[in-house]
Amino acid sequence: MASGVAVDDEVFRVFEAMKMRKGDVKRRKKMICFCLNDDMTKIIVEKDVEILNEDIGNKIKDPYTESVNMLPNKDCRYVVLDISYHTKEGNREDLVFMLWSPEAAPVKQKMLYASSKDALRKKFTGIRCELQVTSRDDVLDRSFLACKLGGTVLSIEGIGIH
Repeated sequence: MASGVAVDDEVFRVFEAMKMRKGDVKRRKKMICFCLNDDMTKIIVEKDVEILNEDIGNKIKDPYTESVNMLPNKDCRYVVLDISYHTKEGNREDLVFMLWSPEAAPVKQKMLYASSKDALRKKFTGIRCELQVTSRDDVLDRSFLACKLGGTVLSIEGIGIH
């Protein structure tokens, strides 16, 4: 990668499993979060920051909002979301890649995440759209994501677009 940051092999294994929707439907991942390790030399899967299909309806009413709310206020992250949405043409599911880079994150961290993003993103084939977000309010506004998905999106994760 241009930044010199490596990518842990588990990142690709987890992404491929999500993309292929392998395994038990209930255990299928709706959201995966990736971060830099402590010495900022490798992109890793952030443990315990994920949403599974089995969580929806039980503990989680809205997986999209829950995913956004799990992001740290002062640190960057890479996120892959398995988004369910409805258009005039019917129901769809697509993968969305997001670079979360909040304004309060340290400048060095923002630069490392931004410079490593493209090389990581290119390895993630099958992504429908990409978001680069600095504000929680922007990403919580579903019309922001709907615009990126293209077409006439009527709802995302069962909640209408206003």
